[in-house]
Amino acid sequence: MSQQRARALVIVESPTKAKTISKFLGPDYHVVASLGHIRDLPSSASEIPSALKKKPWARIGVNVEEGFEPLYVIPSDKKKHIQELKALLSEVEELYIATDEDREGESIGWHLIEVLQPKVPTKRMVFHEITKDAILKALNATRPLNEALVRAQETRRVLDRLVGYLVSPLLWKKVAPRLSAGRVQSAAVKLLVERERLRMSFVSAEWWDLKAKMSAGETAFEATLTRVSGEQVATGAQFDPNTGELKLGKEHTLLDQARAHTLVSAVGAPSEAHLTVSSIERKHSKKAPPPPFITSTLQQEANRAYGWSASQTMKVAQRLYERGFITYMRTDAPALASEAVAGIRRAIKERFGEDCLPSKPKVYSAKSKGAQEAHEAIRPSGTEMLDAHALGLADQEARLYSLIWRRTMACQMTPAELSHTTVTLTLESGEGPLEFRASGREVRSPGYFAVYESKDATESPLPQLTEGHTLTLEDLSAEEHHTRPPARFNEASLVKALESEGVGRPSTYASIIETIQRRGYVRASGRQLAPTFTALAVTQLLERAFSEVVDLEFTAAMEGWLDDVTTAEQQQERLQSFYDEQLLKGMSRGEELDPREICAIHGPHFEGFEVRVGRFGPFIEYTKGEGDEAERATISLPEEVNPDEVNEAWIKAQLAQAEAGERPLGYVLTEEGERGEAIYAKTGRYGPYVQLGEGDKPKRVSLPQGLTPMSVSLEQARHLISLPLTLGQDAEGRDIKLGLGRFGPYVQVGRLYASLKPTDDLFELSFERALELIKEKEAGGGKGKRSAEPLKTLGEHPDGGPVELFEGRYGPYVKHGKINASLPKDTSVESLTLEEALELIAKRAAQPKKTKRSTRKKS
Repeated sequence: MSQQRARALVIVESPTKAKTISKFLGPDYHVVASLGHIRDLPSSASEIPSALKKKPWARIGVNVEEGFEPLYVIPSDKKKHIQELKALLSEVEELYIATDEDREGESIGWHLIEVLQPKVPTKRMVFHEITKDAILKALNATRPLNEALVRAQETRRVLDRLVGYLVSPLLWKKVAPRLSAGRVQSAAVKLLVERERLRMSFVSAEWWDLKAKMSAGETAFEATLTRVSGEQVATGAQFDPNTGELKLGKEHTLLDQARAHTLVSAVGAPSEAHLTVSSIERKHSKKAPPPPFITSTLQQEANRAYGWSASQTMKVAQRLYERGFITYMRTDAPALASEAVAGIRRAIKERFGEDCLPSKPKVYSAKSKGAQEAHEAIRPSGTEMLDAHALGLADQEARLYSLIWRRTMACQMTPAELSHTTVTLTLESGEGPLEFRASGREVRSPGYFAVYESKDATESPLPQLTEGHTLTLEDLSAEEHHTRPPARFNEASLVKALESEGVGRPSTYASIIETIQRRGYVRASGRQLAPTFTALAVTQLLERAFSEVVDLEFTAAMEGWLDDVTTAEQQQERLQSFYDEQLLKGMSRGEELDPREICAIHGPHFEGFEVRVGRFGPFIEYTKGEGDEAERATISLPEEVNPDEVNEAWIKAQLAQAEAGERPLGYVLTEEGERGEAIYAKTGRYGPYVQLGEGDKPKRVSLPQGLTPMSVSLEQARHLISLPLTLGQDAEGRDIKLGLGRFGPYVQVGRLYASLKPTDDLFELSFERALELIKEKEAGGGKGKRSAEPLKTLGEHPDGGPVELFEGRYGPYVKHGKINASLPKDTSVESLTLEEALELIAKRAAQPKKTKRSTRKKS
């Protein structure tokens, strides 16, 4: 850390933010990063002071016996950094705390003051965008630390610690080890579980309709049957979306296959049939532009537009904010500053013309429950409203900034004007008159569509028609439909649901979704979030023992009273109430629950079988054999199966596979051609596999995608059991091997691995083709081939020297001097920026060096 003389010390959270702000302040200000929180509740027993370790509450880190006082500790990797901050503070005349203006930022600032104990004047500096004007304005408009925000954040932190540390051990005892509970996390999982329960009980229904195709001029269009002899035809709207059952009430004619084909036959040859336009209805509408982004809507839109996770969106937004390109990205307020609105309107007039500019600015206010409205909406910083190209942005930052820029422009533009046309057509048949309906849409005036895409911007106009107009039928077909269960949540819809329910805060949604996936409660099924059987069992326990903790209304109401905590008395009173009424009573109820009952998953489509969650995952329990030979048996459920996919037919197929797996598929052959050990094809917790022999540790090889225990042949099984297989040696005498791993089939030479292409056949791969794959990987600097040459140079370090990206044995890492910092698993090598690399290097440098323990025995 540089020791430049300065009059004042400014502390922010991250190195990137510090670097950006330092550009706006002169040499009188030394801007440094705290690297997030400098102290917190203990994360492990080793962090608890020796004098407190025997206290019954020490493990929790909260003194539940005396006012719920939190035990704050300084992690070992922060101690050196704190000493450096203290050294810098001793040389200045003022201290500015410039962390984010939210509960978390205020808390970081409070902890800094508590630990550093400054003897110089200390000021709280707040801003919502990192521009020169905003920073200089904030420098001259400081305020005291907001103790109420600090208290509210501390109450949340303590409450979440109590829930996690008291409820989680009950889950370990009743369900499975290494599970966790969380105040908002568990409520989010319940939302997903409730949706999966609907899918598990859903009964798909069949319905049919008719589609008529015709043309007017050069325009072809379709119409759908709506009435038969005056009676309304049932469509998907007449079925309950949650159960799949036909709604009771209004009378509708439900077409089955036979009736639909009868109606088609009753019309006769299409060329001889004519439809008459019986009515035309035209409506005009205006579609108002969407409000500017807040945290939750930005996450939703980035997910829909780019398929990004909430976590990925927030990381990119954080970089844009810290580099000074957008306003603060954690906000639930859609309001815009007046000077920003003026800048937006100027940009609209210059780029899109006055026709897209309304006479008055649009004003937006929050609609979600408990919105704080402490910040502006997310928008481009400043008032110039430069686009991504003008700012020189690229890759992910350019894509997200463009999305924010377009939404910001759109929110102050005129509405789009649409025209909707509905045409009713009549067709005579032997079964009576058939009534069809067709709809079309046109954009009369694009308005904000000029800058911001919308599904309504797609035109599907009908041809010009008049009442009494006759059209020749070109084709009439009967179409089969099935009702579908309610869709699972994806990240966008889950964020929307959490926000509408008032559960959690926008700034926490990304970490919530990340946590429930990491904990094994949710797995990605395409772009959907599918709860696991473990999630179902855990939710059942929490519903019975801690009903209010996972109740959405109660959790939403808690957000309000947590925000209202401003004094120590309120904090103690509310924590005590929650601790006594929800946690202690819940623990008592939980202890009485039967684990076998809690871990049983019930569903109407697999009655007669028992699906359970055990300590090693879900399994099916069933009766094997008959009479005196009957016994209880179990088979594991593959991890990738979703709960709604398990029904009686699926279970019977699994049992058939399991029974087949008990009989040898065949045998391996010895070198003498004699019969060796037996080969079995089975299904386990991690999916289907082939097994050689029996015993405690038989050799097992997973089946590649597309093969099942019922379809794999003996020759294929023998080939799989032989893996890894040496195919030959290259010109350098190195063994070229073929193997099958977690990520599919591969060829290997030394520590270099090359995956087979989709067109390659694992069972027919030649030695020549393996060599080609190896050479391709070597030419591309393959993983496992450690090189002295960097993949790329990211830029110059502030202290001098290049920051370089390398590919190492354990994955990619960045290097500056003697400091190496591994990239997090979810970080893209292609999109890694210099700022991200600097932050990783700074965090690594702040960690204490590991010392090797002596292996010499004491004499």
